[in-house]
Amino acid sequence: MAFEGLSSKLQGITRKLRGKTRITESDLKEMLREVKLALLEADVNYKTVKEFIATIQEKALGQDVLKSLTPGQQVIKIVRDELVELLGGTDSKINISPNPPTIIMMVGLQGSGKTTTAGKLANILRKDGKKPLLVACDVYRPAAIKQLQVIGAQLNIPVYADESSKDVVNISRKAIEQAYSKLNDVIIIDTAGRLQIDEPLMNELKNLKSAVKPHEILLVVDSMTGQEAVNVAESFNEAVGIDGIVLTKLDGDTRGGAALSVKKVTGRPIKYIATGEKMNDIEQFHPDRMASRILGMGDVLSIIEKAEEAINEEEAAKLEEQLRKNKFDLDDYLLQLRQIKKMGSFSSILKMIPGLGSKLGDVQIDDKEFLKIESMICSMTKQERRNPKLINGQRRLRIAKGSGTSVEQINKFMKSFEMTQKMMKQVKSEKGMKSMMKNLKGIDKSAFDDLKF
Repeated sequence: MAFEGLSSKLQGITRKLRGKTRITESDLKEMLREVKLALLEADVNYKTVKEFIATIQEKALGQDVLKSLTPGQQVIKIVRDELVELLGGTDSKINISPNPPTIIMMVGLQGSGKTTTAGKLANILRKDGKKPLLVACDVYRPAAIKQLQVIGAQLNIPVYADESSKDVVNISRKAIEQAYSKLNDVIIIDTAGRLQIDEPLMNELKNLKSAVKPHEILLVVDSMTGQEAVNVAESFNEAVGIDGIVLTKLDGDTRGGAALSVKKVTGRPIKYIATGEKMNDIEQFHPDRMASRILGMGDVLSIIEKAEEAINEEEAAKLEEQLRKNKFDLDDYLLQLRQIKKMGSFSSILKMIPGLGSKLGDVQIDDKEFLKIESMICSMTKQERRNPKLINGQRRLRIAKGSGTSVEQINKFMKSFEMTQKMMKQVKSEKGMKSMMKNLKGIDKSAFDDLKF
């Protein structure tokens, strides 16, 4: 889990401060020493840590915070605000040209996840109403072109490739011509990477930049490489000039040093973070939300956005009809389960809920349990799913064998389903599922902008 080690340490430090009515200068220095050690252990750049600590100390001492009625809360707020600044301060979006097509160059070292990220980005932009074209300009790595073509086919997004040419400038120019003729308003160029930064790589990127004049150059870096990721970003920015950074493999980076250092060191913002291998496992980077997550303050806005993507209004209307008829069955249960899965891992969702994330601590909720439930339901007949009362002892034995589970697990699940049925009947007496979903989608997210801990 991203920032796991740093998050638990910082949350432990802020818990000590919460509710304190008296903090001495000595207490503050001890707290800052702990924060400093936590950041250094998270592989954050030393110079960045030094400046971060100095700023917090200056603000806490300079504003008579320690003499206030709620010094603990005010110090936590200063830490959060400075953490937001460290992560970038404000959201940074893709530079979309008013005169299409917008040209985006993806650059980075080999193994950073550049080709997959190009597909993920195309998928996000298509959801925003764009018509992207992927361009295969990694002409050196074996099967790189094929990989992009497979991703394009999977997403139903066109890919321009010329396997007979090694001239990336010529390939890109022809791709731009095709984009004009096919009315593609975004062109994403997947360039070649190297195992390490070298002069030929940089020269090729410079030539390509000069020829196609991209509106956006995005550097893809592997967050798990820590300070090396920051060094790579600095080198690419100096040699080619980048507009933003995409951090990949953030789900496997327990330290978070790259995310906390890269903006400060390079001056270039993190625009997206990738947190898994699926094409939906990418999200825009929000410094304020990430700071809140790290400090255990939750992330309500991201939960709302994930729900907006996962919830299907037509399916919600069908469910509402089922509730009206008191017919919430196992097919409906399975539908709801699959919609929750679309939002991401259950543990990550729970940790976004304010006040709950810090209480969970290191507790891990195994998402494989959901797969077991899905397997149980899929091993039932249509009649059994529609009328769970039919599921007697003999049928439970058959379902257990078919789903690779035990009768005991089937019994446990059926009890929890009965409880869910009762709960869903209560929903019926309220506004109805469809209206609930509409309300969720209609939430004014700006209402949360000033939400502070």
